[in-house]
Amino acid sequence: MIDRLAVFGNPVAHSLSPEIHQMFAESAGISMTYEKILVPLGEFKEAAGEFFRNGGRGINITVPFKQDAFDFVDELSVSAQQAGAVNTIVPQANGELKGFNTDGAGLASDLHSNLGWEINGKAILVIGAGGAVQGVLGDLLRAAPRSIVIANRTDSKAQALAVRINDERVSAVPLGELSGNFDVIVSGSSAGLTDVSHGYALPVSLMHENTCCYDMIYGKATEFLAWCDALPFVQRADGLGMLVEQAARAFELWYDVEVDGRIVLDRLRRR
Repeated sequence: MIDRLAVFGNPVAHSLSPEIHQMFAESAGISMTYEKILVPLGEFKEAAGEFFRNGGRGINITVPFKQDAFDFVDELSVSAQQAGAVNTIVPQANGELKGFNTDGAGLASDLHSNLGWEINGKAILVIGAGGAVQGVLGDLLRAAPRSIVIANRTDSKAQALAVRINDERVSAVPLGELSGNFDVIVSGSSAGLTDVSHGYALPVSLMHENTCCYDMIYGKATEFLAWCDALPFVQRADGLGMLVEQAARAFELWYDVEVDGRIVLDRLRRR
């Protein structure tokens, strides 16, 4: 019997997950199908329950259902608990469903393994305080940075997130009051998902000659990356590698095999 996997979302037509996981399956010699399933808002629990009752092997979850998945599963991994969201569901031997969040591990892997950017001992600035940022902070902290500063247009959200994380290395600073400089700047702001201009700019004084800038969004010329392009000394990358690496971690959870995200990422970049 061929395994059945899927990504649940709304919208979901744009998802690259079927293509990515098919490449992982081919490399591992595994036969499976992977679908995009458009789930009506408010119906995640019913759709996920039916999927697993019909023998589904696993689900990836994208917006806006990561909180629904968090509430749906029987058990949560440490990463999912820290993120407050689930993007991967794995059936367990006892019949229960366990929720994981592989976003942070995917980001950390892309930064370190694919891009060669060092996190250990570095000063990190994270822009944004929504679910995307909350989902990656735990894994960024496990990479042992010296500090992480969260900055958001609504400062109260950044302050609340810093309190929730409860780590002495994490602080929140209003966007207009940022100072010093940073080794790595990660944008997790949802503003880049729209075509509305936000007049994006950060003080150039926050950078030094080896600063690296990363946008968690992929496939769009975001204002953040456009701003980075104007600074010739800054290294920059979009979030396609994070997408591939978080998928790799999910595939490994389902099949207990290691897969090489760099091969898949190279194929997507070339295309």
